Amino acid sequence: MSRAAHPEPNGPGNRADLGKDPASVSGMFDQVAARYDVTNTVLSVGNDQLWRIATTRAVAPRPGERILDLAAGTGASSISLARSGAHVVAADFSPGMIAEGRRRHRDVRNLEFVEADATDLPFDDDQFDAVTMSFGLRNVKRPKKALAELLRVTKPGGRLVICEFSHPPQPAIRSAYRFYNDRILPRIARAVSSNTEAYDYLNESIKTWPDQKTLADWIREVGWSQVAFRDLTFGIVALHRAVKPVVNPVSGEKPADRLDS
Repeated sequence: MSRAAHPEPNGPGNRADLGKDPASVSGMFDQVAARYDVTNTVLSVGNDQLWRIATTRAVAPRPGERILDLAAGTGASSISLARSGAHVVAADFSPGMIAEGRRRHRDVRNLEFVEADATDLPFDDDQFDAVTMSFGLRNVKRPKKALAELLRVTKPGGRLVICEFSHPPQPAIRSAYRFYNDRILPRIARAVSSNTEAYDYLNESIKTWPDQKTLADWIREVGWSQVAFRDLTFGIVALHRAVKPVVNPVSGEKPADRLDS
């Protein structure tokens, strides 16, 4: 992706729209990279750290494993995974995010940063023991293609964990959440963010993103098995898990899907 497609760092605020043009989305994240993690913590009232802990536990990284953290941003989720001793590849399509991540974590030997398009990953088949993506799938123009690419680069029997904003199933929680996003979040974003328009896009992208069951169906549709999800923070966020089927070397058949609790 050409850097010419991105706005100047000190230029006017840039935001993507729901067409999710990759250059526009990438440029938007370039502009907010320096303050991205702090802003997220403020806007989520600290829940982003709890969601990161839940995601790391779901991935269950182990020493010696190779793990892909896609849409890694500045590497906040990646560093949590790397503490296990696994080798973590932090991939993102925003050069600004990658640069910030390398600056912050350059001394972590088992963490590497790679610029990558989620729909055309620069990795060979069957490379990773686990793949994960936190709050990034929603920003991809072709999310099913990204899920298929994650399947391709995962080893048979390997694990998928997706952490993404979702829709609270309880009406009262859903109404309160919408009020927060519509009325409170924009005011906080104006106070703490370097690009408030980017957080208008955030709000819009959450509203139009499918619910938990629909995303689970997408994951299953592209070939993952043992697909399951659980709600975090009353369903404001959902944690999706799946496993890449192991093909029987004799029959060539995949095992039947099983929904975990």
